[in-house]
Amino acid sequence: MTPDRTQRTRTAPTGVVLSIDAMGGDTGPATVVAGLQRFLRQVPDARALLHGPEDALRPLVDKRGLADRVEVRHAPAVVSMTDKPSQVMRRGKDTSMWSAIEAVRCGDASVCVSCGNTGALMAISMVRLRKVEGVNRPAIAALWPSRNPSGFNVMLDAGADIRADQDDLLTYALMGASYARNGLGLDRPRIGLLNVGVEEHKGRAELKVAHDLIARAATRGDYDFVGFVEGGDFPSDRVDVIVTDGFTGNVALKTGEGTASLIREFLSEAFRKTPLSRIAALLAMTSLRRLQKRIDPRRVNGGVFLGLNGTVIKSHGSADATGVAAALQLADDLARSGFSDKLAARVASAAALAQDDQTGGMAGTTEDTADPDPGAEGSTIS
Repeated sequence: MTPDRTQRTRTAPTGVVLSIDAMGGDTGPATVVAGLQRFLRQVPDARALLHGPEDALRPLVDKRGLADRVEVRHAPAVVSMTDKPSQVMRRGKDTSMWSAIEAVRCGDASVCVSCGNTGALMAISMVRLRKVEGVNRPAIAALWPSRNPSGFNVMLDAGADIRADQDDLLTYALMGASYARNGLGLDRPRIGLLNVGVEEHKGRAELKVAHDLIARAATRGDYDFVGFVEGGDFPSDRVDVIVTDGFTGNVALKTGEGTASLIREFLSEAFRKTPLSRIAALLAMTSLRRLQKRIDPRRVNGGVFLGLNGTVIKSHGSADATGVAAALQLADDLARSGFSDKLAARVASAAALAQDDQTGGMAGTTEDTADPDPGAEGSTIS
C-alpha cells in the first residue's frame, strides 16, 4: 500500500460510508465536493454523508451528478477557524462539524473527514466519540516524506496535546505502530522515540522511562524499537514511526512545511534568474515534476486523530480538490481495514503489556492485520 492516495481505482467487496464536513475548508464547499467527486470516481462502491447548509450543498452535488451516492445532511451553522473550542462546545450543535462527527458516533458512517478548525474538531471528537479505554491523551498522526520504500514516515503527536508523559508516549508508540501497519501496509513497523541525541543517557527523565517502556513492549506489541532518534531522522529510512509530544511534533511539522516552501521558492527563483537557467529548467522539467509529485503534501493530506472510539481525519484547511480526494482515500483505506477496532484493541492491551512485562510474562498473542474480534480468545489485532 502506498501513501499516494489519488492514483488508485479499486473495488472492495463492502462499501464504506464517509461523513464529510463540507464547510470547514478555506475555499468553501465547492472544493470539498470537487474532491469528493474525484474520490468517488476511484472507489465505485463508496458513499458519503455531506454535512452543511442544504441550499448551498444541494446544487453542488446535483451539478456533479453525485445525488445517487451522496446524502446531504442539513446543518445550518459553520465552525470558523477563529472559533475557540470552548465556544463551539457550548453553541456548536447545529454546525456541519458537529453533525459530521455525530454521524460516526451513531454508526451511520465509518470515518469523519473535516478541513476545519483543528482545536474544535478535536474537542467535539473527544466529547462525542470519547477516548478509547487506556488512552489518556489522543494524538494526531501525520505523514512525513522519507527515504523509506513507502515514501513516508509516521510522526505523532503532531499537535493534539502539548504534554505527554512516559505512559502517553508508550500509548503513542502502540497507536503509531497500528497506524503504520494499517495505513502504510508495514507488517512490523520500526518505532523511534524523538530526543536530543541517540545516546540513552540524554533527554528528560520521562523520555528515559518511556524508552524502557517502549523497548519492553516491543515483542508483544509486534514492532521493532530502534531507540532514540533525532530530528535528522524524520526523513530517514532508519525508522517508520517517530514518537514525540504534541508541542515538539507540531513545531517540527510546521518547520518542515516552512522549509519545504522556502526551498521551492529558492528553486523557482534560481531557474528564472537568467536565460540559461530558464533553458536548464526546461531540460530538467521531467525530473522537477517527479520531485514535486513526490513531496506534494496534497497527496498525503490528512492527519489522523488516534485514540478515539471512531476515526477522524483532519484535512488541511487550504486543501484543493486533489488534497480532499487524498484525505477521503485515506479515510476509505482505514475504514476497510477495520482500523478503529484494531486500534482500540491494541491500546486496551497497553496496560497488560506493561503488567505482563513486569511479571516476566512476555508470551502472549501474536498480532496481524486480520479482522479482529477483541472479545474472542486468541483473536488477532493490529
